[in-house]
Amino acid sequence: VQLVESGGGSVQAGGSLTLSCSVSGYTYCVGWFRQAPGKEREGIAARNKFGSTYNAADTMRGRAVISKDNTNDTIYLRITNLKPDDTAMYYCAAHQGRQCNIYEERFTFWGQGTQVTVS
Repeated sequence: VQLVESGGGSVQAGGSLTLSCSVSGYTYCVGWFRQAPGKEREGIAARNKFGSTYNAADTMRGRAVISKDNTNDTIYLRITNLKPDDTAMYYCAAHQGRQCNIYEERFTFWGQGTQVTVS
């Protein structure tokens, strides 16, 4: 399994961004995580292969939507109303087991990350 993120960059507060994760190989669950400098990595949202989605209760509440483009096996994370506290490295991750959620320990495949900076 290989995961390649893209779409990060510098945006102004209040703006929006769509991150992309190109997935190759079989996955049951794909999720998005982020890690800000000096903080622990936290889960944002996940999606299983049947289309069910899971969002973290607190992380980016109501501002992050995970979706999939079935034509090219790409998983997206749309983030709206960005805030300076959203500045972080954003990672796409995946696993092949069941019970798709955003518990980090279940994810065995990770991308290299894409940086998002909000000012």
